[in-house]
Amino acid sequence: MRFRLVVFFFLIFFSSCHKGFSQSKIDVIKFEDLQKIMNQPNDTTLIVHFWATWCKPCVEELPIFEKISQEYLQKKVKVLFISMDFPKDVATKVPSFLKSTNINSNVLLLDEPDYNSWIDVIDKDWSGTIPATLILNTNMRKRKFYEGPVKAMSFLEDLKTMLPSSVEN
Repeated sequence: MRFRLVVFFFLIFFSSCHKGFSQSKIDVIKFEDLQKIMNQPNDTTLIVHFWATWCKPCVEELPIFEKISQEYLQKKVKVLFISMDFPKDVATKVPSFLKSTNINSNVLLLDEPDYNSWIDVIDKDWSGTIPATLILNTNMRKRKFYEGPVKAMSFLEDLKTMLPSSVEN
């Protein structure tokens, strides 16, 4: 059981490393699974982006995060898209949306209808609106949260402060 869990998280966390990766099956997770991914001790900076196909500001900024995912592949940065779409859409709507928008990064669908049980765990000041983004580096004990659309330039500056000094450039 432990081996399967380790393999599951390894595949989720590192599957975005493959260029040209096209995700046809979106895994549905619970918040407990997301916490395990976010709390995994390592020197990789993780960008966790909460979005949905029905959210216009989310859709507009997805290319920013996809570009970051591709540009930072070799710099110990992983982008994880957390879809807030409905679980019934995981087999059809979400994969077709990802294909039509050329999103190749790792996408998981969070199935937690009781938002109040986990939103404050992500950030105590988060009202629950999306898009929302969390940058974290567990080894450096750094995290920064953004509610609403990000401003690309300031986001990239903040991201650089979350990278170990050996991979900033």
